[in-house]
Parts: sequence; C-alpha cells; structure tokens
Amino acid sequence: MKHVPTLDIRRYDTDRDAFVAELGAAYREFGFCCISGHGIPRELIDSSYNVFQRFFALPTETKTKYHIVGSGGARGYTPFKVETAKDSQYADLKEFWHIGREIPRDSKFADVMPPNLWPSEVPDFKQYGYGLYEALDQLGTRVLRALALHIDQPENFFEDKTDVGNSILRPIHYPPITQDNIPNVRAGAHEDINFITLLVGASAEGLEVLSDGEWLPITTEGDAIVVNIGDMLQRLSNHVYPSTSHRVVNPQNENARKPRYSVPFFLHPNPDVVLDPLDSCITPDNPRRYDTSISSHEYLLQRLREIKLI
Repeated sequence: MKHVPTLDIRRYDTDRDAFVAELGAAYREFGFCCISGHGIPRELIDSSYNVFQRFFALPTETKTKYHIVGSGGARGYTPFKVETAKDSQYADLKEFWHIGREIPRDSKFADVMPPNLWPSEVPDFKQYGYGLYEALDQLGTRVLRALALHIDQPENFFEDKTDVGNSILRPIHYPPITQDNIPNVRAGAHEDINFITLLVGASAEGLEVLSDGEWLPITTEGDAIVVNIGDMLQRLSNHVYPSTSHRVVNPQNENARKPRYSVPFFLHPNPDVVLDPLDSCITPDNPRRYDTSISSHEYLLQRLREIKLI
C-alpha cells in the first residue's frame, strides 16, 4: 500500500538538492508530506494541547461568550455543527477556536485581520496558543523555501508574500461519537483554502487522504508534523502542487468512543497577494489553468461562503 512519506527537514541544510527533490516529488504525488526534525519543543506542543483541552471542557455557555456572530469564525470560538464541508449534507462534528496573527491595529490589513480573543478562564491559553502559532509559522516558512526552489523560484520567494499572512491556528475538539446512526465521518472530505497546512500531534487516528481513488490513512511517528498543500498554492503553482481531498473518519476501534483533539495551522498569504499562476509552472504539458486574477482575501471570502462560515 502506498503511504505519504516522512522527510527530515534538517536535510535541507545538509543535502538541499536531494531534500527539495524528494519533498517536491511527495507533494506532486500526494499533496501531503510528513515533516520530522523540525525542532518545535515537545513541551510547547503538549502544553498547547493541555490549554486547548481545558478550554473545550468548559461549560457551553462559557465557551459561547467567545463566539462572535457574523464574523465567519475569524477569531474566538465556533460551536458544534456550524462548518460544513463543501457540497456535504452533514455539518462537521466539531467545535473549534481561531487564533490569528497579532498585527498593529493601524496596519493596512487591520480591517480583515481582527484582534485575537483570549479566554480568561484559561490563563495560560495565550502564552501557549500564540507560542505554538509562532513556532508553526516559522516552520511553514522553512517548508515554503524548499517548495519555492522546487518550482524554480528564489528560496525566499514566499517570504514577503506571507510575512503578514492571514494565517490561523485552529484547535479543534471532535467529541466522542456515541450514537450508532451518526455518519462515520467527523469532518467531511474537503480541500484546504490556504497555501499550506501544518497539523501537529493529532490525539487519535482518523486523518485520511484521497490518492488515486483510495483513502490512505496518515499516521505519524515521533515528532512528525503533517504538512499539506492548500487551494491557494495549487492555484499559484498552476496545479504543480495539488490540493488533495482529505477527511477525518471515526476510528474503527475503542478510540471511536473517545474525544479527538487536533491543531492545524493554516498558513495564508498576505491578504493582497494575487493568486495568478507563476510563469515557471506553466509549460506545454501544463498550460495555464486560470485566466482571471483574484486576491487571496477575495478567494478566502469566496471559499468561506461555500463552507457556510459566512
């Protein structure tokens, strides 16, 4: 059975050409790769999961204080059964929180990147939540350097396009599924919207990626983080990097009756980046796929409407 490979990102500094070639091949085939050797401290990851679990354990009425109606869930809390995968008849069985980039309130992007909320009931939520945000943002920058080289761009090509990106850290709680008549899928098949997604330390199995018509389970070992391509990078790369359908299923074992926690980091470009296909990704075998220009913020709004967040 095929499987999504795990690559050690430290090889970028010791064997760059080989690492970039292997990483590029993994993304061309799967749209996914697992990254090890990233150096994010285990203590930071474990402490982050601890504060997120403590928040989700609060009473519903307490959590709902942090739900901003009409905001599209941009910051704060989103309750169960709000988000719905595109074209799905079932709402996703999850609740989540959004942490965004801290920017000066006089920034030109302040109108589309609101300030963060921090739950007073969990005092160290900000310390660990934003600490993990920054660690994954930095790791994402390292992955993007290798992805840039693979499509014949300068190593730092993405850096001025993501330095004030509208990126989101999303702690998710999937409750235990106890009834027999609930669909087996906790989060419906979907593609991500952003440039790349980094998924750190999911607490139970369930993530699957669609490859050649088959659903492949993704399991990680050690410190590995799952990193996948989103639709914005698929568009910018003219589909050299595919944004692949994936889902979260209920495990067929005792973990089906346990809660699942997951913390993806959605790395977004700056809101004004135009997602036109790059010339280096347009070839006779891969002609230009998009004729109309769209900014990343316009694209984001379009997709949020499709998944019923706005």
